[in-house]
Amino acid sequence: MLAIYDERQALHRPLTRIAGGVLKPNLEVPERIVLLRQGLALAGVDVVAPAANDTSLIRAMHDPGYLDFLENGFAAWRAIPGNGPELRSSVHPNVYMTRRPDDLLGRAGFYQADAGCVLVEGTWQAARASALTALDAAARVLDGDGMVYALCRPPGHHAYRDKAGGFCYLNNSALAAERAVLARRRVAILDIDVHHGNGTQTMFYDRGDVLTLSVHGDPASLYPYYAGYADECGVGAGTGKNRNFPLPLGSDGAVYLAAVRAACDEVRQFGADFLVLALGLDASVNDPFACMRVDDEDFARIAKVIAEVRVPTVIVQEGGYVSPHLSATLAAFISAVSQSG
Repeated sequence: MLAIYDERQALHRPLTRIAGGVLKPNLEVPERIVLLRQGLALAGVDVVAPAANDTSLIRAMHDPGYLDFLENGFAAWRAIPGNGPELRSSVHPNVYMTRRPDDLLGRAGFYQADAGCVLVEGTWQAARASALTALDAAARVLDGDGMVYALCRPPGHHAYRDKAGGFCYLNNSALAAERAVLARRRVAILDIDVHHGNGTQTMFYDRGDVLTLSVHGDPASLYPYYAGYADECGVGAGTGKNRNFPLPLGSDGAVYLAAVRAACDEVRQFGADFLVLALGLDASVNDPFACMRVDDEDFARIAKVIAEVRVPTVIVQEGGYVSPHLSATLAAFISAVSQSG
């Protein structure tokens, strides 16, 4: 297996997040990259930079006004006297108010779905590099590599076409999937992050050409709260092409594995010949969010079940946050999936 990583991803360094009504250190920081690369080294995986630099698919999949905000919003924010080092809105549209205003703070609220996706110096460069990493990995799999790992940071699966959310800015997994669709592949996306891939679901919810599946903590009790329920099955051409497997918080590896196995059965039934695996490691018992009780051996078992689907696969890194155990968790997964594939 080969891993793809662009060093510009480290340019995004958010400072804070809101938790319990107070500002706390942000968990989605460049130190994640160091730990994930250590995990790849433990698994014996080489890392190379992406070869491509074409942003046309990013522009096709994301709203132009939103992309302009990501690229230029922070500079405009810092040009206003008295503003701080992070662009975080204090006002957001709701179901009764959906117009996009011209004012910068109003646009920030329009394009930031929550308070966890601040803009700082380097956000656009890092998010763009992360997306290009996923696209390069997809291209390599389409060119014949059986499995490629995309070290994407910041992550992407909470990003909508026109909104950032949950530490995510550009939807890396959706971009990888669309790259394969354009190559006439039958694509499935399997998301095993502990948080539902709400952005990814929305991008394909009315389409029948991509199967989206997500195994995650029950959103009745966990971010993103407003999406990820079992009765969300797609609309129009996408009816029946979206499946969610919400699990009780605190579930162990056996419960998580059973849901992943059920999702893999659906991948086979769909007849997918290209898989995008949105790999979150935050279901780990050692993750700072501590939502589930999945250990490294469980992740290895999950990896083997996914590998048994036996279709060309892009692994796109999503969540999994800084802890002394993150490297070992990734190594356990990557070693098992590459040896079983």
